[in-house]
Amino acid sequence: MIQDRNRGTALMLGGAVTALLLLTACAEEEIYLPGKREPVRSILQDPELAAPLDGEEDTVNTSRPIALGAATNNASWTHSIGTAQYRTTHPALRGTLQPVWSVDIGAGDSRKQRITADPVVAGGRVFTLDADAHVTATSTSGQTLWTRDLTPVNDRSGQGTGGGLAVDGDTLYVSVGYGVLAALDVTTGGERWSQKLEASGSGTPTIYGDLVYVTSGDDTGWALDKSNGRIEWQVGGSSSVNNVLGAPAPAVTDQFVIFAYGTGEVQGVFRRGGLPRWNASVVGKRPGRALSSVSDVTSAPVVSGGTVYVGNHSGRLAALDAESGQRRWTARDGAIGPVWPIGDSVFAITDLNELVRLDAADGRRVWGIPLPNFVKEKPLRQSEVVAHHGPVVAGGG
Repeated sequence: MIQDRNRGTALMLGGAVTALLLLTACAEEEIYLPGKREPVRSILQDPELAAPLDGEEDTVNTSRPIALGAATNNASWTHSIGTAQYRTTHPALRGTLQPVWSVDIGAGDSRKQRITADPVVAGGRVFTLDADAHVTATSTSGQTLWTRDLTPVNDRSGQGTGGGLAVDGDTLYVSVGYGVLAALDVTTGGERWSQKLEASGSGTPTIYGDLVYVTSGDDTGWALDKSNGRIEWQVGGSSSVNNVLGAPAPAVTDQFVIFAYGTGEVQGVFRRGGLPRWNASVVGKRPGRALSSVSDVTSAPVVSGGTVYVGNHSGRLAALDAESGQRRWTARDGAIGPVWPIGDSVFAITDLNELVRLDAADGRRVWGIPLPNFVKEKPLRQSEVVAHHGPVVAGGG
């Protein structure tokens, strides 16, 4: 009986203490942390909320003058713009643009086939490569001059796609997805020579001196004698299966050739002999975006003033020293095509479909303008995206 009475007294005292504590807690003023509320998973859902890179600060669009230099009239466009000697830094352009003519160049994009080759222009001819290994020469007035099918004899149409073009003198160099690099006569389309590349040949070639450079299979760099296609040397990089169709065009200086591979690896090689000089990489991902798992270099190397600008498909753009490969800066903007360096700036179309201007000295954003993204705006219909190419800075004041 005494034990039960003591137990009851203890329970009553415990209840009283608990009630007192609750009343005391209710009397305290609740403190709210200042600042904007964000969902804990927002950084995984919105890449723009991701933390900036070291030394990088988010900025708003700013207005800043730029010196473009005098505009230059050019009658030829023979290569990708990565090699400085083939780039017209500030081409002239009419104030008013309007269609002049259009012609059919063959097979267009389909579910299994893609056009990856930019047109090249030389000697009053425009050279194009369709999605099915057909090369066409068109006059600058719009007349079809000749067409050649580069499908190998032992293959069928549709089994290979992609490729690239470059023209040097009286020869057009064409790589095709069947793993072949061919040299054609620019006047007739006749084949001078062809060389098997032992892998897909969708990379764009670059001619410099007496050699033609090309990447095959997204992991092998080639140097071939431009007169007969004989192999001078090969160099290999790391392989990757997460690639975008169409390997980047090598950029070439007097001393080095710079290859970029599907893993994001960038390699500087001595132009004569193929001895590797340096290796670098462009790596990084945008959190929450499945496309960022594609590490391929989609912004082919562009050399300007001793700096190599190169970007990937997953949110990174880097500036490297052309002599040593040492990184000068990295920007949190990927690029889907070669950048355009001019003045004190670098212009690019990013992996988020923005046209951006970056400071060439440190990679900081000057401004960015959103471009159309999905063809259809309704979320359930957002499958097809708007294709963007370039950029090209032309006709400025």
